[in-house]
Amino acid sequence: MNLLYEDKDILVVEKPAGIPVETSRIGSKDMVSLLRNHLAETVKNPQDGIPYLGMIHRLDQPVQGVMVFAKNPKAAASLSKEIAQNEMKKTYLAVVEGKAKEAETLTDFLLKDGRTNTSRKVPKGTKGAKEARLSYECLKILETPDPGQPVLSLVRIHLFTGRHHQIRVQMASAGLPLYGDRKYNPVSAGPTLALCAFELTFRHPSTRKSMTFSCQPAGEIFRRF
Repeated sequence: MNLLYEDKDILVVEKPAGIPVETSRIGSKDMVSLLRNHLAETVKNPQDGIPYLGMIHRLDQPVQGVMVFAKNPKAAASLSKEIAQNEMKKTYLAVVEGKAKEAETLTDFLLKDGRTNTSRKVPKGTKGAKEARLSYECLKILETPDPGQPVLSLVRIHLFTGRHHQIRVQMASAGLPLYGDRKYNPVSAGPTLALCAFELTFRHPSTRKSMTFSCQPAGEIFRRF
């Protein structure tokens, strides 16, 4: 875990790929437990109890990226309101299989299946389906990848809604499955999911100042670009 910023209201961290945001498995580390341990070390009076930690948003376990957590209920309410009003800007970098267009906006309707922990694209009006929208720009295309691999594209994705596995499902449905996505692209030769929430912009809950934090995508596949 890489702590990017902390003050009396918020914590901004870089979540490593492979670590869940929160898990019910006893003995398994997750971001919530790691941050609670960090906050507990700052408590001067044990009688004050466990410090508050508000989880504002999530990232899938295999996804690396920037996250913000609240240190008090007021900050949590303010940040949650930003998400509800689509004011918090989340930008991702991903490597996809196929030749991406220069730019494109995707609007679909996704239905989550809790039994399989997957989502799929369905027709508008399907019971339980939610609208999902994102846009992407192609930054670079590898026309001559390694033997046996498809053409690969590096894309920057702007997320406008926060649906379950949204980027993975929408990009796969558009013919651009994510490199290394075993769930939605089982034939991929990639060893790990090539998706990073590399930039997060929001307004500070107290000062209302716009703040932007970013991280460098890890993994050999990103270095190739």
